[in-house]
Amino acid sequence: MRTLGLDVGTKTIGVALSDAFGWTAQGLSTIKRHESDVEPDFKAIAALVKEHEVQTVVIGYPKNMNGTIGESGQRSETFAQTLKEYASVETILWDERLTTAAAQRVLVDADVSRKKRKKVVDKMAAVFILQGYLDRQSQTLS
Repeated sequence: MRTLGLDVGTKTIGVALSDAFGWTAQGLSTIKRHESDVEPDFKAIAALVKEHEVQTVVIGYPKNMNGTIGESGQRSETFAQTLKEYASVETILWDERLTTAAAQRVLVDADVSRKKRKKVVDKMAAVFILQGYLDRQSQTLS
């Protein structure tokens, strides 16, 4: 079974998918969010869960630098709970502090243009979120 990683933003959702062994995360897509209607967002994710036989969805959990949960973190909690019910899948919140900054840094170092970075940064952030989770899982199995 595979694991899906999500970087949920207000305008887009970056999506990453693990390999079948749960070792590596690859960027899959970016879902454009619907401002007034979240149903299409959950429908698109549920379709990916079914298509890729996903068992667990890891959702970025934006914590403040001091570890407290702010408004963005509360939105992620609500999103995770709604997705769990909508898609009948296990959801896990994963600390995403600095993942977008790390994704930006990797893309800048790779000399990706600003225009292209904007299109892929959320997907890259989802890769960082999911890879962090996968790495922790492999450490606990060792």
